[in-house]
Amino acid sequence: MATRAVTPAMIRPFDLRAFLKEVGTGRTVVEYRKNGAIFSQGDAADAVFYIQKGRMKLAVLSPAGKEGVVALLSPGDFFGEGCLSGRTVRIETATALTDCSLLRIEKGAMVRALRERALSEHFLAYLLLRNLQYEEALVDQLFNSSEKRLARILLVLAHFGKKGKPEAIVPRISQETLAQMVGTTRARISFFMSKFRKLGFVEYSDDQIEVHAPLLNVVLHE
Repeated sequence: MATRAVTPAMIRPFDLRAFLKEVGTGRTVVEYRKNGAIFSQGDAADAVFYIQKGRMKLAVLSPAGKEGVVALLSPGDFFGEGCLSGRTVRIETATALTDCSLLRIEKGAMVRALRERALSEHFLAYLLLRNLQYEEALVDQLFNSSEKRLARILLVLAHFGKKGKPEAIVPRISQETLAQMVGTTRARISFFMSKFRKLGFVEYSDDQIEVHAPLLNVVLHE
């Protein structure tokens, strides 16, 4: 019996948006309330997460109990991808900063989906960009002052450069969290934030921080 040839028209196209929004085999939408633990350091690494709504942070805890914030993530970000490299346990803790809606993609489902060109290209581009951001943060930590590091972090959190102008950082990130990211004390963060506000670089209230473009001058100039 003759075998029917498979033509491109017969192959269902991969819908990237649908994959990142809808539930399916190995994919579930999970909801977390503010301050909820998504996973903890030492938990089994068995899934990748995609943020549909909300903000969360990744942090590591030293043997002495000191917490260090690795990243603050928002809608469109992936996290937990370490499981794809053979890592069996989580090396960081993921915590919701706001109410969050996440797509949880089991490791096997993610591996299968990455065979689709649309997702693999999107995911690779995302990982390359985030790797560059981590490199920039490391250089920043090694060579720049605490004031410059704080200015850069605020600009990144406000998505400066992505849409032409900074957005308000909602919810407002605590000075304690900023201190952990900058690598300095809360008192220094308070001093720099007050200075930035007096210079008109930032405005902040109980629920948000508004970043203004002139803050970029702190990063670009001594």
